Amino acid sequence: MSRTYRDSFGIPHVRADSVLDLARGQGEVTANDRSWQLEWLRRRATGTTAEVLGPTALGWDRFARRTLVARTARRAHAALGDETRAFVAAYVAGVNAGLRADVHELEVLGVEPQPWEEWTPLAVFLAQHLLFANLGGKLWAQRSRDVLGADAALLSHEGPLPSGSNAWAVGGARTASGLPLIGGDPHRVIEAPGVYQQVRLACEDPDDGFDVVGLAFPGVPGVPHFAHAGDVAWAITNACGDYQDVYAEPTPYDAVEQWVESVPVRDGDPVDVEVVVTPRGAVFEDGLSLRTASLELGDLGFDAILPLLRARTVEDVDRALDHWVEPVNNVVVADRHGAVRYRLAGRVPLRPDAHRRGVVVPGSGTGWSGWLEDVHRLDVPPDGQVVTANERRGPESDAVGAVFAPPHRAERIHELLTGRDGLTPEDFAAIQDDAHLATVPALRALVPGAFDGWDGAMEAGSARAGAFAAWRSALVRRIAAEPVFAPLHEPRHDPLLLPWVDVTARIALALPTLASHGTPYGIDLGRLAREALEETAGSTAMWGETHVVTPVHAFDVYGDKLVAPHVPHLPVSGDSDCVRCTGSIPGLTDDAYRGSVARYVWDLADRQASAWVVPLGASGDPGDPHHHDQLALWAEGRLVPVVTDWARLTEQP
Repeated sequence: MSRTYRDSFGIPHVRADSVLDLARGQGEVTANDRSWQLEWLRRRATGTTAEVLGPTALGWDRFARRTLVARTARRAHAALGDETRAFVAAYVAGVNAGLRADVHELEVLGVEPQPWEEWTPLAVFLAQHLLFANLGGKLWAQRSRDVLGADAALLSHEGPLPSGSNAWAVGGARTASGLPLIGGDPHRVIEAPGVYQQVRLACEDPDDGFDVVGLAFPGVPGVPHFAHAGDVAWAITNACGDYQDVYAEPTPYDAVEQWVESVPVRDGDPVDVEVVVTPRGAVFEDGLSLRTASLELGDLGFDAILPLLRARTVEDVDRALDHWVEPVNNVVVADRHGAVRYRLAGRVPLRPDAHRRGVVVPGSGTGWSGWLEDVHRLDVPPDGQVVTANERRGPESDAVGAVFAPPHRAERIHELLTGRDGLTPEDFAAIQDDAHLATVPALRALVPGAFDGWDGAMEAGSARAGAFAAWRSALVRRIAAEPVFAPLHEPRHDPLLLPWVDVTARIALALPTLASHGTPYGIDLGRLAREALEETAGSTAMWGETHVVTPVHAFDVYGDKLVAPHVPHLPVSGDSDCVRCTGSIPGLTDDAYRGSVARYVWDLADRQASAWVVPLGASGDPGDPHHHDQLALWAEGRLVPVVTDWARLTEQP
C-alpha cells in the first residue's frame, strides 16, 4: 500500500513499502489531481481528440495516427525489461484506480475518462515530444530554400522554436555550503494544466529504498528529467539533437505497409485516415515521411526510469542515462561527494551530412548507418561551472545537430556566475529571474539614439521595454509584408505545423541576423525601422501591460465555443532570449505563451534548502485551491521551498 502526503501547496508526496506500490501510488495521485489532463493526453496519444472536441482537432489525430505514435509505444512497451514493465503496469493500475469524472472539462464535454492500457504512458511521452525535435525546422528550411535559394540562410537562426531550457551547476568550492548547486528551468509552451507535476516518491523497502523529489510528466512514471534524490541531483536541457529525417517520398509510394484507420468525430461522420509506411519512415503528409530514432529502435528509453530513482552518485545517473533514446538531452548531474558532470543522453543516428543539414531528403534509401557513440562527458572541477542552454557547445556539437539555440542565454548565465563564490540557492533563483535581453544592442542600432540610456532589461514595469517591444513588432510586420516573402505566406503544410513555418514568426526569430546585414534581400531595413518608430512613437504601455502569461488550454486551441477554466493573465518580465525566458512572437503577439514551465534549484548540501515553482499549481482541477496557487509566485520570479520533513506534511485520508 502507499500513502500520500501534501505540503501547503498541495504537492503530493507518495510513500510506499515497495517499488510497485510506489508506482501505483504515483499513478493514483496523478489521476486524482489531473484526470482531465490524463484523458486529454491519452486521446492525443491515440489520435482520438476529435471524438470529444470535433473537427477542429482532426489535424492532430491524423498526424498521431500517420506517425504511428500508438504502434511505436506498443513496440517499445513489449521491449521493456521485466522490472520496468512491472513498474509501468503498476503505475497504470494506479491511474485507472484514481481517475475521476467530476472535473470541469469532463463535465462540460459530457465524457468520462477511459481506462489506460499498459503501453499508454509510453504513447503519452512520445506524443508530448514528437514535435520537440526538428521536423518543423526541416520543413521551413526546405520551403525557404525553395523560395529564396541560397539567400534563405539570412532567415536561418540558431534556435529551436518550440523548446529550450536552461540548466547549470557550480562545484562546491564556489558555494556557501561547500557542496554543488544545480539550477535551471525547462522551456515549453505553458500549458493548462501544467506540463510538469511536482512530486516526491519515497520507497521504504529496506532492500530497495530511495527518496526522490522531482518534476514528473503527468501520465509517465518516475521523474526522468529533473530530480533531487538526496545524494545526487540531475537536470536536462534539449540538446537540439538531429534524430529525425524528413524524406520526399516517390509516388506512387513503395509502401512496406498500408492501411486505413477511421477517426471518430464529435457531431460528425468518421473520417478515414490512410496510414502508409515506406522503407524510410511513416508518411505524415502527402509526399513526406518521417523517420525518428524511436521509430527505428522501437525504444523510448523507459528502462532508465528505475535506475534514475535508485541513483546515489553521478556515476549511477550517468549509467542510467545510457538507456535514454529521445529527446536527445544535455544532462547536468551533481552529488554529495562533490562530483559535477555534464553528458549528452540520447540516440543520434549516423548518416550523410546532406541528411543533417536541415532540409528534406530525397527519398532514396534511409542513409542511417549506426548511432553516435561519443556522449561528450565533461567533469567539472570543484571551483568550476557548467552551463547548458541549448547552445552550440563547440566542435563536438556538429555531430549532434545542425541548428542550436542562440548563445545569448548561455553567455548571460556564464557572465552572472563567473568570478562569484559563496553562491546560494537564492543567488541561483536571482539568475533565473534575469531579464537582460542580449539582442537589444544589435536591433536598436537600426534607430540610433531611440533607445539610448536603457539597459535592455525586459522588466514588466518598464515603459522603455514596452516601447522597444512595440517598435520591434512593427518592424517585423513591415519586413514580413515585403514582396520577396509573399510566396512564403502561401499555405503549404497542415495548420498543425504552422508554428514552425509561419513567415512572420520566422522573421521575428531571425531579426538580429537580418539587422546585421543592413539591406537583406534588397530591403532597406533602416527605412522600415524608422517607419516603425514613427508608428509606435506614442506608445506608453509598460512591457507587462501586453506581455502577460497566457497558459494554453485544449479548449483554447480546439474547443470552438468551449471556454477554458479561468487563469489570471499576469504581467511577467523577460522575453525569448532572456534567461527569464517568457517567449513572445514579435509581430504576432506579446503574450508569454511559452517559457519556463518549471524552475528549480537543487542544493546538494541540504535538500530542504532547495526550491521550485511551476506556472500554475499541483492540481489540474479548476475547483481545487491548488489549481493556480503558484502562478503569482512564478510570475514574480519567486520559488517555493522543497519540503521533505514528513512531520511538516499532511497525510491525505
